[in-house]
Amino acid sequence: MLSLDIAATGMLAQQMNVDTISNNIANMTTTGFKRQRAQFQDLMYQNKTRPGITSSSVGTVLPSGIQVGLGVKPGSIYRINEQGPMSITGNTYDMAIAGRGYFQISMPDGSIGYSRDGSFSLNGDGEIVNLDGYPLEPGITVPADATQVDISEDGMVQVKVPGTIATQQIGQIQIAVFQNDAGLEAVGGNILLETDASGTPTVGNPTDVGFGAIQQGAREASNVNVVDEITTLITAQRAYEMNSKVIQTSDDMLGTLTQLR
Repeated sequence: MLSLDIAATGMLAQQMNVDTISNNIANMTTTGFKRQRAQFQDLMYQNKTRPGITSSSVGTVLPSGIQVGLGVKPGSIYRINEQGPMSITGNTYDMAIAGRGYFQISMPDGSIGYSRDGSFSLNGDGEIVNLDGYPLEPGITVPADATQVDISEDGMVQVKVPGTIATQQIGQIQIAVFQNDAGLEAVGGNILLETDASGTPTVGNPTDVGFGAIQQGAREASNVNVVDEITTLITAQRAYEMNSKVIQTSDDMLGTLTQLR
């Protein structure tokens, strides 16, 4: 019976659906996290009678035919890149991007990672680094005697040092945008990597056309909506139960066949 295999594909699909939802809920407090959604596609069909074939000698055709579907398969798990709420921290080096764009992070292997997580601080050399100690790209070093650090919406970093009245610029934060944000590869640690699907990054200053603005002393919270996730979780659970019921029913039908004398 095909129903056994079909229902099994349905259970596997809902298992992946629940895995995706659970990851969203687990990261509901992760800075800059973007929730994900699983998408599915129907599998191939068996054509018992192909639609549109000739059904008589006078040229009539079948309007629908007989096609039996073979179940469901995962299509993709896509990232929903809508803006998360801003959380004011008051920390001088915390930053959030309001709008499009990603912070550029210099990775240990020399590549560039991209992140919406603006939880930055200084290392022992005065460099602005993320939680893992990876420096912001392009690198910015804050003087040890700086008494005030200001980061403007357009990414300009200025400091005040003793003995001077005016501020002095020490660097310019640049952010990257992609043609297809959903095509970025997540590698953990709130880091995304460029892929062929995402396209090459376009780098520019915040507030430029097509780029978001920097907000100092804030972080972007996760865009996970708990109510939506629980609703989707309940739907996935019901779908899983229904597919298991199909398997049970099919097994009962096979049992009836084996008892025939």
